[in-house]
Amino acid sequence: MTNSNTEDSHEVEETRGEQDATGNAADAAPAADSPAEPEGAGAEPAAANASSEENKGAATQANGRENAFVKVHARSEEPILSFDELDVQFKTEFGRVHAVRGVSLEVHPHEVVALVGESGSGKSVTSTTALGLLPRNATITGEIVVAGREVQGMSSRGLRNLRGRNVAMVFQEPMTALNPVLTIGRQMTESMEIHGLAFGKEARERAIELLKMVGIDDAEARMSQYPHELSGGQRQRVVIAIAISCNPEVIIADEPTTALDVTVQAEILDLLRSLKDKLNAGILLITHSMGVVADMADTVHVMFRGNIVESGSVDDVLNHPQHPYTKRLLEAVPHLGAGREQFGFSEEKEAELNLENKVLEATDLVIEYERNGKAPFRAVNGVSLDIAEKEIVGLVGESGSGKSTIGKCVLGLIPAAAGEIKIFGEDLLSLSKKDARAARARIGVVFQDPAASLNPRFPIGDCIAEPLVVHGVGNSASRQERVYELLDAVRLPKSTYNRFPHELSGGQRQRVCIARALALSPSLLIADEPTSALDVSVQAQVLTMLSELQDEFGFACLFISHDLAVIDMLAHRVVVLQNGEVVERGLRTEVLHNPQEEYTQQLLAAAPVPEPHEQRRRREARHQLLESLGEEVSELRI
Repeated sequence: MTNSNTEDSHEVEETRGEQDATGNAADAAPAADSPAEPEGAGAEPAAANASSEENKGAATQANGRENAFVKVHARSEEPILSFDELDVQFKTEFGRVHAVRGVSLEVHPHEVVALVGESGSGKSVTSTTALGLLPRNATITGEIVVAGREVQGMSSRGLRNLRGRNVAMVFQEPMTALNPVLTIGRQMTESMEIHGLAFGKEARERAIELLKMVGIDDAEARMSQYPHELSGGQRQRVVIAIAISCNPEVIIADEPTTALDVTVQAEILDLLRSLKDKLNAGILLITHSMGVVADMADTVHVMFRGNIVESGSVDDVLNHPQHPYTKRLLEAVPHLGAGREQFGFSEEKEAELNLENKVLEATDLVIEYERNGKAPFRAVNGVSLDIAEKEIVGLVGESGSGKSTIGKCVLGLIPAAAGEIKIFGEDLLSLSKKDARAARARIGVVFQDPAASLNPRFPIGDCIAEPLVVHGVGNSASRQERVYELLDAVRLPKSTYNRFPHELSGGQRQRVCIARALALSPSLLIADEPTSALDVSVQAQVLTMLSELQDEFGFACLFISHDLAVIDMLAHRVVVLQNGEVVERGLRTEVLHNPQEEYTQQLLAAAPVPEPHEQRRRREARHQLLESLGEEVSELRI
């Protein structure tokens, strides 16, 4: 069946990566930003997938590609969601983009099926077809069945009845998934009223019950609040509560924990696990995190350039990967406990550091935010830290712990209420604005979101040269030469100079941001979650490059992250923040491998690892730790 103009389609934003990997005009991303293409990756599908009955018990079976590895096991129940030979193409001004190629998979009750791959692999496009939400320029062939109902060709009314009641979506970014001008209560009751399940007082009572179910404290008061008044974890819980409000049979969770820190992520995963077990629901989990896959999934399908290249149980795929692409993905994942040698970083350099030569010294730093009619909110309370020449100090903690606030204060983006910030012994807070600006030229910064960090109207050459222009360094010719040097340093071709940010992949854009941060040869680089928005293989490449650049340029680095495995891979020393205060500090090997404080132990226990058996052990150990501390494990109460 073909559908080139899905009725009642809703425009959904395709990620830039989806376009890049499927042949759009922005497909100039070099191989350095994705794993090397497996042998035969460009081949057209060799054979159609076998039927579900034929697949049962098969050890391996081609799935749209000659080199796909599929290990299928029999199930006792009929699927509640299935795709059979799904093929999706988009008509664009640059030609047709083939986003999904012959994908077949099933989701059964009580089952979590993970769809894994990098940006542009076709994961989100595949899942979105189940709700009939692809834009009108999409051409869809194949069969999509939800709860026994064929989605293709379904009427507008049929699609509206399907969404929420049979299948629900939990999106990646809860802030954009929720309407910022409607209260939580209004958004909670909307779906129930649309489907005629509850109205008025009954709907409100049900909404409060749902908020309590998903672990929202003071649920009745939250009903009158707006999304911006909640934390990221609370917003994601609200999104999940809305998703289950009509008791759907299948939940599609599209990167549901990407924007969350490790402890909140663990709580959300516990919550989703409870949904699966207690609501008899199936879950299609879209993710690029192998740790999340190990924690949640029963079955795994690995996607690469629109094709499923490997399928099987979570233990088979993660412990015994067969396809080269799957192997490369797993090799690129930072492993907590592996230390700096995992990607070839030398442990010997730690012994060579001279910790007496301080680049940055922050002493008794206090940072407050003014609030209308209320006492100031103290975001950072008496924090002291220092960074030596050529040292990387990891600053870790949950969202709201004050990590990024400290970085912004050092950069002069927000003021300090008290304390000192010294660069090579010079107190930045006591300098005039002019002198402080000159002193801060010795500090470079790389922010979390490379797309938001670059001016979309500037060509890349101008983006990188901007610090040179602002500080009046050199003339036009010398700046251009400096930009070429920096492009070479971050492994980008000179041709990148005249391109624009939207023409680059996410990994390329972050390389540009690093080049710009190094334009003035800073003594200190502040990297605020610089890889959290990147796929695992691109993350590994950027981190390796960052370490090599540090050797070349000799800068010190304050590396802010909630990813403890990344910190373990890069940092020499670690500072742990909780509620704006330092709770533990020391050498990386001491803090991350033998933590003394309960909070640090909780952070480490919540970090998922990509080995299923070990992750199950860690999850149980985490639950025992929380119980010993008198804290509740996230549990759905029905």
